[in-house]
Amino acid sequence: MTDVLTWTVQQRLELEERAELLRRELAGVESQLTRLDAAEVVFGQWAEATDCGRRSLGVVPPEPVRVVAGPGAGGMRLVPDRAEGLGVEVLTSEYRRIMEIVADADGPVMIKGVARVLGRELTPGKVEPVRGQLRKLADRGWLTRTGAGRYLPR
Repeated sequence: MTDVLTWTVQQRLELEERAELLRRELAGVESQLTRLDAAEVVFGQWAEATDCGRRSLGVVPPEPVRVVAGPGAGGMRLVPDRAEGLGVEVLTSEYRRIMEIVADADGPVMIKGVARVLGRELTPGKVEPVRGQLRKLADRGWLTRTGAGRYLPR
């Protein structure tokens, strides 16, 4: 007799859990239906006011603003490939400063030397970005990298 009673209690608990899950799912579906009803009303109002998009609502679109993009904007390279007749003025101010440091040096410069002149701490976290900038300048033809990892003006 207790087995039957235990079984019925378990069945009732399982069914109550399932009913709760179904109630939650139903609430989510009703919420989606409410949002779709609201969207239909808004679309109907828009369609009536604009003759399904054929007529303007009298709103004049603003003139597009001309945007002048600098290096690094919208996918532009911060360091373009060096070409004949291209001067350092096409580089950003920080890259121009690095080019000046390398050009003013008596010989090949080390990365830490450039970082020091830039006023950076000589910790790896501050020197590594300078390494990347020098490497980028060398890869794009602005500087020459020696076998010892030093940099010279081209």
